[in-house]
Amino acid sequence: MSYILGEWFTLSLMAIALGMDAFSVSLGMGMIGLRLRRIAMIGLLIGLFHVIMPFIGMLLGNILSKQFGSFAVLMGGILLIVLGIQMFINSFSKEEDTSLVRGFGLLIFAFTVSLDSFSVGLSLGMSGVHTIVALFLFGLASTILTWLGFLLAKKVSGILGSYSELIGGSILCAFGLQLIL
Repeated sequence: MSYILGEWFTLSLMAIALGMDAFSVSLGMGMIGLRLRRIAMIGLLIGLFHVIMPFIGMLLGNILSKQFGSFAVLMGGILLIVLGIQMFINSFSKEEDTSLVRGFGLLIFAFTVSLDSFSVGLSLGMSGVHTIVALFLFGLASTILTWLGFLLAKKVSGILGSYSELIGGSILCAFGLQLIL
């Protein structure tokens, strides 16, 4: 019984740590001012990606763990910097651009913040952890933390006005650099 509780506790902490990426990035992305329905959908999509990516990682754990883990983090950092630069540039235009959280941009966004969960899935796949429990906790934590990040950013962007997207782009670039370094 204590082994099961210990595993749940460990997986919960890991899920929160993985979801903090989504929280941090959604703080930056949330500065563009989105409706609650869009925020709910983005959170669910990111949660779904935080289930799919570690599952794929668990399946491929024995094959690619050493080579792909650092590559995934590097690619995630580069994609975040690209998204941040695009937001930074868009902050100088008069039109509000929400392409980063629509269509293909949304898929890239969800994929980017879930890349680290792929790496974690690689290592979990080799350790024999309860897959269903891990995937459920990863999806739940990332969804909730994404919602919290967007809602907090929505409140802050009302205070900051036109500078909010500039700050959001800067946050994404900083977070991308942190991933790379």
